[in-house]
Amino acid sequence: MWVHNLNPIFLNLGILQIRWYGLMYVLGFLFVYWYARRQIRAGSVCLTEQELDSWLSWAVAGMILGARLGEILIYRLEYYLANPLKMIAIWEGGLSYHGALVGIVLAILLWCWKYKKSFLEIADVFVVPISLANSFGRIGNFINGELPGRLTSVPWAVKFPFVEGWRHPSQLYEAFYNVIIFGILCWQSGKKRKHGVLLAAYLMMYAVFRSITEFFREPEIFVGPLTMGQFLNAIMFVVGAGLMWWVMRKKDRSGAR
Repeated sequence: MWVHNLNPIFLNLGILQIRWYGLMYVLGFLFVYWYARRQIRAGSVCLTEQELDSWLSWAVAGMILGARLGEILIYRLEYYLANPLKMIAIWEGGLSYHGALVGIVLAILLWCWKYKKSFLEIADVFVVPISLANSFGRIGNFINGELPGRLTSVPWAVKFPFVEGWRHPSQLYEAFYNVIIFGILCWQSGKKRKHGVLLAAYLMMYAVFRSITEFFREPEIFVGPLTMGQFLNAIMFVVGAGLMWWVMRKKDRSGAR
């Protein structure tokens, strides 16, 4: 068992503080950027490096806005209504994964519509590095000491600050399964497939893994017998399965590679 005493501040410059949480998101962004440039140079996606910069700016804006709105509206509306200035304090944590996903998807759809690009082709490329970038975010959650797991007596239990008892390090469980998803998507990315298959597979895999880890994560809100995470994951799985069914039935018009 281990007592969590990690400092969430990576670098303190007085009026400026660089936190591990924000640093993890920067590392995730840089990995997505590196991976995407590598795919562009390999001719695996219909983008130029100049278009990549535009795409990423849209995606990051959609992610941050969606993640924050998801956290505010789904999980902690009363708190943020009572503390409105805290709505913009994203460096303190508090970003909803499902909100981020919706925000990114909407931003990419709008970008693809504006620049006349294939949403499914582009999504299949970016979903691979994004799956690993999710792990960086969960490590940031762990360093922050937020989103602790349920009470447990397992040998690797952690005593987090501000909560009683020994807890599952559920943030690290989530980081681990995102690495697994990344490995599977990397393995499949080099195979001949229809556009949309990797996106659908990601949605379904994430929904299943996240629903399992919800049994080890301290629940915040319940929707009937399900935690809010499991409820949103069920919707996510249905969307992924529906997309997979639609893609596999769709006639191949040079959409496979």
